[in-house]
Amino acid sequence: MMDKPQSVSIAAALRTSLAENTRSAYRQGWRRFADWCALHGVDPDAAAPGDAAAFLVAMAGGSSSPAGAAPLAPATIQVIVAAVNRGYRDLKRPSPMEDPTVVAVLRGLNRLSKVRRRQVRALCADRVATILDRCDELLGHDALQVKAARDAAVIAVGFAAALRRSEVCALGLRDVEFTGTASSSPRSSIGSSAVSGSPAAGMVLHIRRSKTDQRGRGQRVAVPEGEVIRPVSRLLAWLRLSGIRGGPLFRSLRRGGHVQARALDPADIARLVKRHVAAIGLDPAEYSGHSLRAGFVTSAAECGARLDKIMEVTRHRSAANVLRYVRQADAFRDHAGRGFL
Repeated sequence: MMDKPQSVSIAAALRTSLAENTRSAYRQGWRRFADWCALHGVDPDAAAPGDAAAFLVAMAGGSSSPAGAAPLAPATIQVIVAAVNRGYRDLKRPSPMEDPTVVAVLRGLNRLSKVRRRQVRALCADRVATILDRCDELLGHDALQVKAARDAAVIAVGFAAALRRSEVCALGLRDVEFTGTASSSPRSSIGSSAVSGSPAAGMVLHIRRSKTDQRGRGQRVAVPEGEVIRPVSRLLAWLRLSGIRGGPLFRSLRRGGHVQARALDPADIARLVKRHVAAIGLDPAEYSGHSLRAGFVTSAAECGARLDKIMEVTRHRSAANVLRYVRQADAFRDHAGRGFL
């Protein structure tokens, strides 16, 4: 008699119906709503439409917002609304956010909002190189060596592969395939002052899940060694100093440079970038983890790279988002007023 195939529960199917990034955003959105409810004596599982409206006004910067809290962007509020709706759907109760009055309040807040969509500055190749030069200087200090090697690898790989913050954090050692003159082993020599030998000519990164690949089919990104950024050499230097032989590629550090098992969080990438741009005299408020990805696109456009080749690295589905960076890079090239201004 044949064994019956293992059944998949409805609950398990529902849990996997949302991508992990979406589930994480919903958890954070529900937590923000629950915290506000607790502060105002409201049961988050049985909130009234009036409570929901007051919460939205508070999140938009109204009188009941926490002291010193900045107003949230409309897009962030929309995610919270979706999180609350999902929570009530799971409770099999009507969501107060779907009440017509609350919907009207949300529409009005969107119109009144003065929170502009913030577009961070691109961290282009020349400034990435300046940051990496500073990391190279820090490698000479024993106490800072491991941290400098990790930061340099994060910045170089994140920039060269045009990775999103979540993609940087999700990379594991198994997701890296070194190619070219050196052995494919991560323990290959890197051809730097730290270790003698020939570096790999490039590497291929396996992105197992991303914003444009929610089902996790996987995407591959080719990363050449190059002559300035040298992402392959910097990654190999980090692997050698950290002693990582499996698991997450980029990890948190304890004081003294002790490598932890925990992978970096996307928020860590933003802090890391801000710290280094501040160190070279830039305003950290204008940069974030996304600046690396934006910087690759802008730098590629400035060098005249074809749109399809840029998208091959960035894995954008739509050319519209990429063209925004290309237009910025081309703003002064062949300008209409060049001949008479």
